[in-house]
Amino acid sequence: MRFPAARRTATATAVPRGLVTASEWAWRTLVIAALIVGGWYVLQKFSGVAIPLAVAVLLTALLTPIRQQFERWGLPPVLATVAAMLATVVVLGAVFTAIGAQVVREWPQLFDQAGQALTSLLGWLAAGPLHLEAAQLQEYYAQFTAWLNESRAQIAGLLASAGVSVGHFLAGLAIALIATFFFLSGGKGIWQACLRLVPEHYQAPTDRAAGRGWFSLVAYMRAQVLVALVDALGMLIGALILGIPMAWALFAFTFITAFIPVVGAVLSGTIAVLLALVTSGPVTAVIMLGITILVVQTEGHFLQPILLGRAVSLHPLAVLIGLAVGATLAGIVGALLVIPTLAFSVAFVRGLDPQRFPEVRHH
Repeated sequence: MRFPAARRTATATAVPRGLVTASEWAWRTLVIAALIVGGWYVLQKFSGVAIPLAVAVLLTALLTPIRQQFERWGLPPVLATVAAMLATVVVLGAVFTAIGAQVVREWPQLFDQAGQALTSLLGWLAAGPLHLEAAQLQEYYAQFTAWLNESRAQIAGLLASAGVSVGHFLAGLAIALIATFFFLSGGKGIWQACLRLVPEHYQAPTDRAAGRGWFSLVAYMRAQVLVALVDALGMLIGALILGIPMAWALFAFTFITAFIPVVGAVLSGTIAVLLALVTSGPVTAVIMLGITILVVQTEGHFLQPILLGRAVSLHPLAVLIGLAVGATLAGIVGALLVIPTLAFSVAFVRGLDPQRFPEVRHH
């Protein structure tokens, strides 16, 4: 049955234009959300490969300036890649060897101090405000030993699970290092092969946008190294002032764990406070705890929002919200990858319309 033209017009105009526009936006938004959810589901299913590849991309962005320097010195791309990776391994190996020597040298003294601290703790429990007698302490120790014996099977299961996790970590590390080598040596060729999958009339703007995204990602990695260095220096200065042993080992550990948002600071801070407690007593431990809190607050509320936001052209509030959302969705891995993803995505979108978003050069 066909309606007259006037009736069809009246029927069409019965729906408000704003509602029509809202519905059009709604179904398009639902399609995009479905694509994002589907992609997230696939990434979770193949996280054993997706996460190492993501780490490889970050390592490639970090090592790209070193590789470019070797190329400027006349090395071909493959040799420049090998030289960059070997130089990084040699430098890190030398640093960790020196720190390991310090740990071995100071470990006996630290062990003796730990024994003295335990004796002092037991004496304080007996003579302090708790007034615990030796018999009570012995009873608590017996209860703790009995719990260990009863929980032996559970502890063995946890250790077995930890062993499997270590195996997965090593496998992922191998994938990340191999992928980093191929990304560094032939990343342009890989990208050009992927670019051919894009319709021809979109290839030029996509290539330009990806170039800007990569430039922003490299700038982010440089800023992240600076943030980690400042965190490590803060912990080192506090440890040296308080006379805590193995200060340089604490510096290296803090620098490495600073790349893991939130959890890294908690790990390094916990070890620093324990070292202070064992070697210098509770007062020094409280002071070291204050230094750790100061470093963490400086990183979370100043260094990351300001330095990282400036490096990737993101507002500091966007960096803070991104860290919170990434940690909520995927824990440590999400917090580690969310800001690089935002950096690349924002620069990529801006690169699609260079007239509206002129390119910003980072120095």
